[in-house]
Amino acid sequence: MRAKTLKPLDAAWLYVDTADTPMQVGCLAIFSLPPDAPDSFLRELFAHLRSVERFAPPFNLKLAAPRLKAVMPAWVEAPRIDLDYHLRHSALPAPGGERELGVLISRLHSHPMDFNRPLWEVHVIEGLENDRFALYMKMHHSLVDGVGGMRMLQRMLSPDPAEENLPPPWAVGSGARRERTSGPRGFDAQLRKLAETARQQAQIAPAVARALGRVVRESVRRTDYQEALPFDGPRSVLNAKVSAQRRFATQHYDLERVRKIAAAAEVTVNDIFLGICATALRRYLLEINALPDRSLTAGVPVSVRPADDQNAGNAISFIIANLNTTVADPLERLRAIHHSTAMAKEHLQALPKAGIDSYTMIFMAPFILQLLAGLGGRLRPMFNVTISNVPGPKNSLYFNGARMEQIYPVSLLSHGQALNITSVSYDGQFNIGFTGCRDALPSMQRLAVYTGEALDELEQVLGLVPAKAGGRKKTGTRKAA
Repeated sequence: MRAKTLKPLDAAWLYVDTADTPMQVGCLAIFSLPPDAPDSFLRELFAHLRSVERFAPPFNLKLAAPRLKAVMPAWVEAPRIDLDYHLRHSALPAPGGERELGVLISRLHSHPMDFNRPLWEVHVIEGLENDRFALYMKMHHSLVDGVGGMRMLQRMLSPDPAEENLPPPWAVGSGARRERTSGPRGFDAQLRKLAETARQQAQIAPAVARALGRVVRESVRRTDYQEALPFDGPRSVLNAKVSAQRRFATQHYDLERVRKIAAAAEVTVNDIFLGICATALRRYLLEINALPDRSLTAGVPVSVRPADDQNAGNAISFIIANLNTTVADPLERLRAIHHSTAMAKEHLQALPKAGIDSYTMIFMAPFILQLLAGLGGRLRPMFNVTISNVPGPKNSLYFNGARMEQIYPVSLLSHGQALNITSVSYDGQFNIGFTGCRDALPSMQRLAVYTGEALDELEQVLGLVPAKAGGRKKTGTRKAA
C-alpha cells in the first residue's frame, strides 16, 4: 500500500494534538452476560478476541512519519501490529458500580496515544455489578468521526443473540473495499480523480463564497432570534486552557419520551437536546457565579456522510447554535434555540454537496489556527461548547450472545473547549456522554443531573405531566468520576 495523504479535515486533528489535548474519540459499550453464561465466559471471549490477528482499514494504518505528523501527514499500512498492545483486559474493584467504571474510563481516555503505532485501543472491562462487562474503544479523530465509528461498532455486533464467534472491531474495520492504486491503470485513475476534483472545486467556489458572505452579512444584521455566528459567544469558564486529565459522566433517557416532548414543543429532538444542555449549563454557571451576560453558543457537528458510505475518516460539517442562556424561561429558550438552528441548517443545506468540505475547512480555519498558534483558551472562543448528536442502532444488538445494554460516546477537548457533550441513540434510548477537563470544571458531573431535571421541567411546562410540588423529580441514571 502506498502512502495516502490525509484529507485536510482529517489532518487538522493531528496538527492540534498535544499532550494536554489528545485528539482521540471513544465509546463505552456496556453488555450484560448471557443468561446461561459460564464463569469462564469473559476469559473465553478475551481469548477469542486475542486470537484474531486480521486487521482491516483503518485499524491497519499508521502514520508514515510520526515525528512529522504536523507536516503533510500520510497513512501507510503497518507491516506488523502488536495486538497485545492494542487489546487490554481490566477488572474493576468492588463493588464494580458506576463510580468505579467512571474513574477507569476517565483515566483511560486521558492517556495519549503512541503515534509510532496504529492509533487505536480496545479495552475489555470485567467486574461490573449485575453480571455486566464493558468494552471501551478509542481511536484518533483523524481516523474516524462519530457516525463512522458508530457504523464500525454496528458491524461487529449482531441482532441475533445466538450468533457466536463474531469478529472483533479491528477485523471488521470500515468495511470499505480497498481501491487499487498501483500499476498504470491505478495511476491513470488517480490522475482522472484529481482532474475531476479540480473541476468540481472550480464549479462550487461561487456557492461556497456566497455561503460565507451570508455569514458575514448576518454578523451585522441582528434580529430577536439571532443566528449564532463565529466568535459571537462570550469568554467563560468553559473556554479556559485545559489540562491532560479528563472527567467523564453519563446520563440516559427513553428516546420516545424525548420525541414526545419535541412533538409537543414543535421542535426537533436535537433542539430538545440543545435545550436541556443549555438549561443545565445556565444552572451550573449560576451556581458557581460564572454565567456570562451574553448567551453561550454551541458548535454542533453535522454529519454529511451518505447512508451507504462505509469509509473511515471524517465526513462532517459544523453549524453554530445560539443556546440563549440569557433567557430565563425554558420554553422561550427552547424556541429561540430552534430558530437559531433552523437558520444555520438552512444555510448549510443551500450548499452543493461537493462544496461542503471546502466550506467546512474555511469556516473552521480560524478555530484551527487559534489552536495552532497556542491562543486557544486565551482569546474569545469560536463557540463556547461542542454539543453533538449521533444516530445509533435502532434495535438490540449482541456480541457473542452478550446484549449491549447502553452505549456512551467519549469525546475530545481542546484549549478553549473544556466541555464536550455528545449523545447517541440506541434501541429506544437517548444516551449522553459528558467529557470535561478535570481542572477547569469543578463538579462537572452535576451537569448530567441537571439535564435530567431540565427534561422534567419541559414536560411540566408543556403540560405532558402534572407539576411536582416541592421541586424537581430525579430522572435517568448517571455515571461520573
